[in-house]
Formats: sequence, C-alpha cells, structure tokens
Amino acid sequence: MKNILAIIPARGGSKGLPGKNILPLLNHPLISYSIKAGLDSKFINRVLVTTDSEKIADISKKYGADVPFIRPCEFSQDMSTDFEVFNHALEWLKENEEYVPDIIVQLRPTSPVRKVEIIDECIELFMNSASDSLRIITPSPITPYKMWTINNTSKLMNPLLSLDGISEPYNQPRQKLPNTYWQIGFLDVIKPHTILEQKSMTGKKILPFVVDNIYAIDIDDIQSFYKAAKIIETSNYIKFD
Repeated sequence: MKNILAIIPARGGSKGLPGKNILPLLNHPLISYSIKAGLDSKFINRVLVTTDSEKIADISKKYGADVPFIRPCEFSQDMSTDFEVFNHALEWLKENEEYVPDIIVQLRPTSPVRKVEIIDECIELFMNSASDSLRIITPSPITPYKMWTINNTSKLMNPLLSLDGISEPYNQPRQKLPNTYWQIGFLDVIKPHTILEQKSMTGKKILPFVVDNIYAIDIDDIQSFYKAAKIIETSNYIKFD
C-alpha cells in the first residue's frame, strides 16, 4: 500500500471573494468538500490542509483533515506559487515527522465539483505510469489558434499561435484546427521528486486525464460560488448526507 498524501492549499486571504475557503456551500464550508473528497478516496490515506489561517485550520480539523503546521506568511502571499506551498509542506513533513509520501494529490478547495471515482481512476492510472505528474484537462471552449496579442510598440495584432502546414490558422474553420485542452483545478497527481528534485509542480512527463466541462468550476467570485452549489445540489458529486 503506497503512502498517498492529499494536500489542500487554503490561504486565508482572498480579495475576489473574502473568506471563500470557509464560506458555507449548501451548509458546509467550501474547504470541507475537498477534505471529504480525499477522505472518501480508496487510495488516499492522509488528507493534509496547509493554511496560514487558524480559523481554516480549526474548521479543517473538524472535518477530518490533518493540519500539522500553520503555513508561514512568506508562502501565503497573493503571488505565492503552488511550488512554494508544496515544497514547504514536503520539507516540513520530512524534517518533523520523517514522512515522505509516495504520491501527492492536490485538491484545490476552490474546485468542489468532483466525483471520487474519477479521483481514484486518476491515481490508479498514475500509479501504473512512469509520469512525473497527472493533470486534469477539459476541451477548450475557445480555440487558442484564433487568439491574438497586441504589440505594445506598433499597436498591431500578432497571432498567439502558428501552425505547421496551415497558413493563417486564425482564418481557418475550427474543424481544421487541432483539438486543444484547458487545465482545471479538479485534481493534480504528482510524484514528490518532481517537486523536491525537479523543482516543478509538473515535471516533464505530464499524463493527461480528460473530463467534461461540467467540472471546470474555479470559485473566485459569488457567481461561480452559486454555480457550484447548483451543480452539487442537483447532481451526483461530492456532497454530504
């Protein structure tokens, strides 16, 4: 049995939707949905919340998560990266507990629309691969081959992407363009050495797992919060009895 650690990063500060990680979503704090997703998995055997907030820590413990430390404020800024947060957590666990997981699962609290069956399918797929990480993706709602940048000097447009064998892809029918995918916050699966040795959250060998657009919920405002509530209430996703 592998040591599979789910890490839920939950910063106290949020400008778009203040206190969003503990706002009640259908009578339970938002973060509790990610905690329950980890606890319900047949593979994950430890669910850890890394937070700079004592309030988030207390709520997380009540819902069954492990909170062995309070994250230092230097890793809890607006521009702090996932790598900084996860690297700190892994180094703390190794130094203080001599604990090194075999696999890490990231469950972002802002993506509560999940099915535990998909979580377990992703972990099993990853365990049987030689990949550095697995990312959940969904078909892009808009093709990036029709996107542009604007030159700050000339003020003229430049196509964002080019395509071998196809001139002016931005003028081509969508059906002639390659399928593209958008990474979402549903789940990441990562090997510890990817973070600790490669200094990356993905590494070079990234395994894809494609899901439907219904899972592409990232709560950063009140509208996305209400959308998530409606989906969870009317569908068979992670929810409480």
